[in-house]
Amino acid sequence: MLSTLAGTAVDCIVMWLLAERLFVGNEAAQLFVAPSVSFECAVFTNYVLAYFFVWKDRVSQRSVRNFFLRFFPYNVSCVAAFLIKMVPFVLIRHFAGLNVVVCNLLALVFSGLFNFVMNEWVIFRKK
Repeated sequence: MLSTLAGTAVDCIVMWLLAERLFVGNEAAQLFVAPSVSFECAVFTNYVLAYFFVWKDRVSQRSVRNFFLRFFPYNVSCVAAFLIKMVPFVLIRHFAGLNVVVCNLLALVFSGLFNFVMNEWVIFRKK
């Protein structure tokens, strides 16, 4: 739970910095670049916390190689979750006209369950 909150915080902070400070007035960048970068920052944060703390008992061999070998499928599953998240994100932004950070938080609800299932049963499954 704590790693999810940390990832959500990173996602929202990076989203806010990009959308509200860097990409002001650029709707396309706010809708596609900002959420892509913020989500990837959150992915890395969540992965580090998962690898070293949450599922540490499921990682029998720790090494730089093992870290990055697991990161690839983790990132692929997160990209799928990101695509799942982007549909409600764009729809909420378009139809409700809410702030991008609020849209992002609402859309994260849709991808959270998918992420949990992939981590629990695929990336860090029990041997």
